[in-house]
Amino acid sequence: MNADQETEENDPNGQITRSQPDGLYRCWPESYLNLSHDMLVYHDTEWGTPCHDSQALFERLALEAMQAGLSWNTIINKRRAIDKAFHDFDIERVAQMGPEVSSLMANKAIIRNRRKIEAIVHNAQVVLGLGMPFADYIWSFAPSGPYIRRPQSFEEVPAVTEASTRMSKAMKKAGFKFVGPTTMYAYMQSTGMVNDHLQGCFRCPQRQD
Repeated sequence: MNADQETEENDPNGQITRSQPDGLYRCWPESYLNLSHDMLVYHDTEWGTPCHDSQALFERLALEAMQAGLSWNTIINKRRAIDKAFHDFDIERVAQMGPEVSSLMANKAIIRNRRKIEAIVHNAQVVLGLGMPFADYIWSFAPSGPYIRRPQSFEEVPAVTEASTRMSKAMKKAGFKFVGPTTMYAYMQSTGMVNDHLQGCFRCPQRQD
């Protein structure tokens, strides 16, 4: 097998992980990571990495709203265009984008769903009314206990948790849209509030005990 071919290996827990040509083992399926280079970068640098930047956190909340009913690969492939269309998710600018909704609906490079677009603008307005930095608000919902779960397989990764349900209820009460409990758990994963990388993946921190 030459250096350009992928290999696979069983880790001690029986979970198959696959390596790219760089020799690193990753927990996401080969077929998923190979959809685009951006998917690989997202797995390696963002998913499960704690984010405390308010603007970046708002962008990821918007991307989760855009993703509803679609594949994450679709969102990643359109991410640059979405960022550009929403002024790189400068919260104050997005809050004033109401008059731009019609032009956004004509932008073929993004997700042209009026409810989602209007929800993003609305959510920016809600953020500005919180009276605190968005990062502080979001991290107030961080689940107690260990954030690093180290699951052995994706069957062990939940779609919703008590923490994401509480977060969803609180955010809906605050006025946010597209913040259901399943979406909020995916958001917790994407912002590093929890780390669900599987054992054997190079992004899964090793146990210290």
